[in-house]
Amino acid sequence: MKIKGYCREKITKPDRVAEIFRAILAAEDQIDQDKEHFWTVGLNQNNGIKYVELVSLGTLNASLVHPREVFRMAILEATAAILLVHNHPSGNQNASDDDLKVVKRISEAGAIIGIKLMDSIIVAGDQYLSWQEAGLL
Repeated sequence: MKIKGYCREKITKPDRVAEIFRAILAAEDQIDQDKEHFWTVGLNQNNGIKYVELVSLGTLNASLVHPREVFRMAILEATAAILLVHNHPSGNQNASDDDLKVVKRISEAGAIIGIKLMDSIIVAGDQYLSWQEAGLL
């Protein structure tokens, strides 16, 4: 999915990523805003956005994610790196144990196939958590 107005935008700060995904969520109806979303953002060599893919639309507090789906588009689009972004409808930006396990697994898979995981960002209302800034990656 190409997000109008954001493709090729160079990503330099996680707060800009959070801002983009708040806008994407705000464009959805309220029922879907209250569900966990898990997106993959494919980046080119200059950290420009190549694509944004909704990998999973979950429930109020969970989303099913597998590295196979995360990297499918990244491989097809020959991306240099990816960002992971997911929301917490609860408004709590802290990473859960499941978040930690999923991101670790995706990071390991990316290392094997040669696609770097640049960051994982949790968007929670006006707050966000960048795993890179927090030293979790």
